[in-house]
This record gives sequence, structure tokens and C-alpha cells, in this order.
Amino acid sequence: MVEVGRVNRMSVARFSDFGLLLDGLQLGEILMPNRYVSSAWKEGDKVEAFVYLDSEDRLTATTERPKAQVGEFALLRCLDNNAVGAFLDWGLPKDLFVPFREQRVKMRKGESYLVYIYFDNASERIVGSSKLDKFLSASKRFYKNGEEVDLIAWQQSDLGYKFIINNERWGMVFQNEIFQSLSRGQKLKGYIKNIRPDGRIDLALNKPGYGKVSALTDVILDYLKAHDGFMPITAKTPPERIHGLFGVSKKTYKNAIGALYKQRMITIEDDGVRLV
Repeated sequence: MVEVGRVNRMSVARFSDFGLLLDGLQLGEILMPNRYVSSAWKEGDKVEAFVYLDSEDRLTATTERPKAQVGEFALLRCLDNNAVGAFLDWGLPKDLFVPFREQRVKMRKGESYLVYIYFDNASERIVGSSKLDKFLSASKRFYKNGEEVDLIAWQQSDLGYKFIINNERWGMVFQNEIFQSLSRGQKLKGYIKNIRPDGRIDLALNKPGYGKVSALTDVILDYLKAHDGFMPITAKTPPERIHGLFGVSKKTYKNAIGALYKQRMITIEDDGVRLV
């Protein structure tokens, strides 16, 4: 099945004066304009191409990749907002359309908005929506504590930072567990920390458990070896400095230092840590 708004692997059906025609299966033949066609391709070859609707709403294939596909979220800049709706830059010649009904707040030219991209069956076009909640409440996928997930940063509050998990659920990292700067739309890896009885998900930006400590001990040893066997980090070093060096909380760092000390691989001095 070939999906509109996503990258598909399709066969070259035939060539024409305007480009090549790809076998779009249930969608029929799809034109890829000459500017995207490789001279090395021949009939029957498999080609990966993004399928979308051009300015005249014709199915078109391109080797270019948008900033996000149908079914995904992305932070996109508004290029225009006129009488019919907003148009966002998603990396293709035809801008992404966001109808007024799908704007959480009225979009303004030059501002960036986190949107969900989907295929609207009613209008038969690819559109965006900044009304995120309605696309993030239907998933029934089961998550396990400690599972690695893909995150998109959304919104900060006094409680913490709200994230989109795997393009399908909301999650939260509490303020006292954030040791790095974050920005809206930023993509990063995270971990499932806890699933509450009401279904809400607590997240961690660092790998939980001893596995994280074990991995960190090797990183600390490598750092010491690269800095003449010494680093000026003490119990008074701010958590932000530790996170800047190793990407972990101060608590995790202390656990790793404790493990290295027990193995007699380091000594702890008044002004820092030294490799034995």
C-alpha cells in the first residue's frame, strides 16, 4: 500500500517527457518530475520517494524529504496566514496548509508552531493542526518502565516539562529532574519512568537504574584518562556543571563515583577526583 504524505518504496513503471512514473499500487501511476530523476534509474528499479499533492492537487513523488511526514509532529515556521488559513514551511515546494479550524491560536507570520500532520479525507489534502490533544489521546499502546522512547519537547510549567512520546502520548519530566536546557520542538531520547493508575506517564531524560550508572563509570574513566587523571569536581560542584560534562543528574554521578571508589579505581580528594 502506498501512503500519501509519507516516504514509500515504489517501482519505476515507465518514463515520460516530464519525468518517470512510479507504480503507486492502489493510487495508480505517480509522476516524479525530471528534476528529481536519476539517470541511473531504469524500469523495474525500486525507488524511495515522498508522495504528496502538488499546487494543483496532483499526486507527485519527490526525493526531497519534508521536516515531518503524515502521522508526525514538528515545529514549523508560519510563512503566511491569509483568508483561507495558514501556510507553514515543512521543507517542500508546496507549503503545509493549516485551516483556521485547526489553529489552536491564530497563527502569525514568522512565528513557529508545533503541529501534527495528517491526511484530511474530507478535503483529500495533507494538512497540519496545532490542536494537539485530539491526536494524543487515542493510543492504547502499553509502555514498560525503563523503555527508551522518542520525545518532542512541548511546554514548560512550574511542575516540569511536557513531552510528546513516540508521536502518540503525552508525558511529563518533573522540574527537579531537568538538568539541561530544553526548547519547544526539540527532539531527544528519553525513558519511561512510571505509569500512573490514571494512565499518565512520568518520564526521565536519563536512563534509569544501575545500567545508567554502569555506563557512566566508563565515561568518567575515559574523561579522567583524557585529562591527566584528574577532574576538579567535588561535592560542592553545581548539578548543572555535572550535567554539562556527563549529561546526568548529580545523584547519578555520585552513584557512579561511589562504584569506582569501591573498585579502588579512583581516589576522592578535597579538590576533585583522581585516577588510581
